Amino acid sequence: MTEAAGQSLRLDKWLWHARFAKTRGLAAEYAEKGRVRLNGQPALKAHQNIRIGDVLTFSFGQKPRVIRVLGLGTRRGPAPEAQALYEDITPEG
Repeated sequence: MTEAAGQSLRLDKWLWHARFAKTRGLAAEYAEKGRVRLNGQPALKAHQNIRIGDVLTFSFGQKPRVIRVLGLGTRRGPAPEAQALYEDITPEG
């Protein structure tokens, strides 16, 4: 999973690849409703591009999550592949 510097991927696609959303449509809906923040700013468009190193903040379930993007991925693969795309930096407490 090697990505060249400067590459980007649509927010909805990345959320789906990383298995935070069950469908790409649901990921797009989350973004458009302002449920996702990209580097501290509301991401109001599903087609907004994210890059390696970006920080996403969202709360799809009960617990808010803070995620650093480590990879973009090329498909929605198995869970271990999806988990390699991000680092969970959610503060404890």
